[in-house]
Amino acid sequence: MDIQSTIETDIVRCIAELYPVNPGVVQLSPTKKEFEGQYTFVTFPYTKILRQAPAQIGQAIGTWLVENSVVVSGFNVVQGFLNISVAGVVWVDKLNEIVHNPSFGILPQKGQSVMVEFSSPNTNKPLHLGHLRNNFLGDSVSRILAANGYDVVKTCIVNDRGIHICKSMLAYRMFGTDASGRAETPESSGMKGDHLVGKYYVLFDKAYKAQVEEMVTQGLSGGRTPGVPVTKEEAEKSAPLMLEVQQMLRLWEQGDPETKALWNQLNGWVYDGFAVTYKSIGVSFDKTYYESNTYLLGKEIVEQGLQKGVFYRKEDNSVWIDLTEEGLDQKLVMRADGTSVYMTQDLGTTALKFQDFHSDRQIWVVGNEQDYHFNALFAILRRLGTEYANDLYHLSYGMVDLPTGKMKSREGTVVDADDLIQETIDAASTSADEAAKGKLAEFSEAEKTTLFQMLGLGALKYYLLKVDPQKRMQFNPAESVDLHGNTGPYIQYVHARIRSILRKAMEMNIILDDTVAVTQLDDVEQQLIFLLSQYPQHVNDAGKAYAPSYIAQYAYELAKTFNQFYDKLSILKETDRVKLHARLILSEVVGETIRKAMGLLGVEVPEKM
Repeated sequence: MDIQSTIETDIVRCIAELYPVNPGVVQLSPTKKEFEGQYTFVTFPYTKILRQAPAQIGQAIGTWLVENSVVVSGFNVVQGFLNISVAGVVWVDKLNEIVHNPSFGILPQKGQSVMVEFSSPNTNKPLHLGHLRNNFLGDSVSRILAANGYDVVKTCIVNDRGIHICKSMLAYRMFGTDASGRAETPESSGMKGDHLVGKYYVLFDKAYKAQVEEMVTQGLSGGRTPGVPVTKEEAEKSAPLMLEVQQMLRLWEQGDPETKALWNQLNGWVYDGFAVTYKSIGVSFDKTYYESNTYLLGKEIVEQGLQKGVFYRKEDNSVWIDLTEEGLDQKLVMRADGTSVYMTQDLGTTALKFQDFHSDRQIWVVGNEQDYHFNALFAILRRLGTEYANDLYHLSYGMVDLPTGKMKSREGTVVDADDLIQETIDAASTSADEAAKGKLAEFSEAEKTTLFQMLGLGALKYYLLKVDPQKRMQFNPAESVDLHGNTGPYIQYVHARIRSILRKAMEMNIILDDTVAVTQLDDVEQQLIFLLSQYPQHVNDAGKAYAPSYIAQYAYELAKTFNQFYDKLSILKETDRVKLHARLILSEVVGETIRKAMGLLGVEVPEKM
């Protein structure tokens, strides 16, 4: 039985019988915690059509429901809010229904496919804190959509070419060899490949800024006479290092063997480093695309658009599109020297992804700093008349800040993902040791290592996912591993507590019945079952909003309510066999639902802590 739908139908019947008018669609919401009941019906919108005060309407409907509904046992009215209580026997039936439904929380198949593109790393630096929010968000949204019945394809586009990549390459060519002529490698430096290449990206930026500052100070600009004033903007454009980088990109696009060899070498190091990080955070992709393989298709699309009149060429040979009708502006799609820009690549990648999978919808998980880019991309694809242009969505999310402020890769002020993961694991181990009070002595070293990794990653993922995706947030490692409050380790601990209870029940030779047979339930038991019954709806809502935060908040509320249940009622010491079995079964279902919910966040839960 769908309890909420049953009550909504009963309210429609009630209004038709008492007034009689057609109330239209009736919707309930969960009752606020400070009031008695499980569902609330708001009567304010009906005062005009029913010609009564809100509280009077609530009183009349509540009385009718108690007398006529098979699920309603009581009610209370607070101004225009009718708070409805459901009969205990109905909650018992609901618990039994959940117990006998192994696919509880997995919604019916939609017969539609969705592609989720996330991560999108650049091969000039390692993954950092911002990438972690992106990866966790994309992975979790993929899991949630799969639970909603969609066929999900997870893809990643690697930005492996362009000016930013050439900056690392040029810096390595300039600074990567010592006095003896030995080139630095991941093996010789003891650094992961992505960290090593990122080091040279920072070195380029330092050298470039110094060059620009010198040009501004001395009045040097692209061969101009010393002493002639030059602006910073002029210096940035004409600095020798920038000109060298631009030439390197042109050589790359022309297929210059030496340039391509250096590019392959550095990118290979980065890919090896990325693979280690992805494995450690439990993220994988069904297919990875590379900008180096898609930008040429993007160029073809630009040429086709020129022939159709969608794009236009300026006197300097650069290619543009006028998007002022869409509330945007003129957008560059190809440089004057014929090299591609991000837009060129994205046009090609989007077309290639559709050719490969024909997904009903494509979703990009990319930070809100790129909102304009995606508005322009989608507008261009509509102008081009592509068949998939109206099935594209940018899942825009807020940036992650540190307590010290915004991160900048080129200045070396980022927190590398690998370092942050290890820091959180170390913090989790310290927090767990302090809370365990010697209980971890029964764990082997391997078990402790596994547990601390599970807690650290759980803390990191949950902290970054519990916030609404669109909100900017600040990450606090110490707060994330707290075993109290709204954290991943707190929920993981509750799951471990439940598993401990069930193990002790087995040691006591308590064999659980297949069916709950109690006739009366405590208020906290009813609240637990109510929360359990809401799980499919939360999965549905999270899928519609692409919001893992809905699942995170649900998991926390369920864990917190279980602790209230655990503190208030005896479980293993209960002498009434029927109540004992009911509480054990309820505990088991709560534990399994916590595991499922946290699984949608990509978070594992331990059997013991």
